[in-house]
Amino acid sequence: MTMRPIARQLEALNRGETTSRDLVEQCLAAIADPAGEGARAFLRIDANAVRNTADDLDRQRRSGVSKPLLGLPISIKDLCDVAGETTSAGSIVLRDAPPAKEDAPIVARLRAAGAIPFGRTNMTEFAFSGLGINPHYGTPRNPYDRAGGSAETKIPAGRIPGGSSSGAVISVTDGMAAAAIGSDTGGSIRIPAALCGATGFKPTQRRVPTTGAFPLSPTMDSLGPIAPTVACCALIDSVLAGEAPQPFAPAQLSGLRLGVMQGYVLEALDPEVATAFAAALASLSAAGAHLQDFHFTSLNRIPEANRKGTVPTYEGYEVHKDLIASHGNQYDPIVRSRMLKALDMTVTDYRNILDARKQIIAEAGPAFANFDAVLLPCVSRIAPRIADLEASLEAYLASNADILRNPSIFNFLDGCALSIPCHRPGEAPVGLMVAALGGEDEKILRIGAAIEAALAKSGCAIPG
Repeated sequence: MTMRPIARQLEALNRGETTSRDLVEQCLAAIADPAGEGARAFLRIDANAVRNTADDLDRQRRSGVSKPLLGLPISIKDLCDVAGETTSAGSIVLRDAPPAKEDAPIVARLRAAGAIPFGRTNMTEFAFSGLGINPHYGTPRNPYDRAGGSAETKIPAGRIPGGSSSGAVISVTDGMAAAAIGSDTGGSIRIPAALCGATGFKPTQRRVPTTGAFPLSPTMDSLGPIAPTVACCALIDSVLAGEAPQPFAPAQLSGLRLGVMQGYVLEALDPEVATAFAAALASLSAAGAHLQDFHFTSLNRIPEANRKGTVPTYEGYEVHKDLIASHGNQYDPIVRSRMLKALDMTVTDYRNILDARKQIIAEAGPAFANFDAVLLPCVSRIAPRIADLEASLEAYLASNADILRNPSIFNFLDGCALSIPCHRPGEAPVGLMVAALGGEDEKILRIGAAIEAALAKSGCAIPG
């Protein structure tokens, strides 16, 4: 992988060691590499437009302009509006829709901060799966295992990238962008980050506007960054939230109270996940953090609340019912069938989930207050093979449920959460989730940076 922390890229730009145009050319070359994943990771990119933007930003830098992301190419998931471009949300249903009249607020904020909105990245159709498989545009392959296949034929060999922000994560791991913008309704930022060895941050939903992003679940949709490091995520998060970037420093790890969530989040872990998670906990304990088992007594009420269906299923169908009626045959059949499960839900079922969610969030307050942050494996599995999931609907659905299980907890709880790589170089990527309830974003990012540093010291695969 060729991830470079944003701070290093900005330093090189400020010192005149490189230019924004150079960065853009490097990213475009990575996208165009026939041996790479550009053909599957990106749905479209206007090379001339991004070159012109880079040249303009280089002129601004030479004239003394200073902006937090000046000159950095940042890829945009294909559900966020970019003025003049069609937002297809990874589907062929919308590929001929009128272009967006204006940027989504987060895209406008990136531009104002000096970033280059860099192409449209592939995704699970309409963001409705945690696997990242897309039958229309191909499935980007996980950097951990890319045996076989070809970009030209779009043969889906290797392992899944995770979803739904599949192209977003590969744009980062493969040096096609400095960072990426993804969405997270049940883990769609953190899952690909965990499965591919990047860092992903799901903010408290209300902090970052979702206007101009094609919705799945207005109640739970969040927008955030996938990037090489926690500090990268913190910088981009501040821009997305409309906050002035502040000097960022890790928390003091020694003495932190870290709750290790117990219960079903630790069940049926792949051996690689269990080993990496245990090693990460040992490293944090050795670094002086106080680890304690955290038994959240209301945890089992979350799957019970979702027994008749989920909020994203119900709200997603409300968004899509007219499109499904008119263009249902053009949907990914699995996405369509999962959305149609909402027909088994009543308005009362939906309201009961929202009521239960409100109660469980209230119960979580005093329980989580005993800890500075909560730790758990982000995903229970390492990335499955694409061919295995495409060959079996049963395997697809089972893997999707397994992969969404842990990260979706913090969408349900309206929390904020990081996925940080905790595997060792050469091993299958595994993500450590560092989480808290809503409004604790800055604290979680600072704690996450301290955890990242401790894991790097112990030999985990964190970019230097």
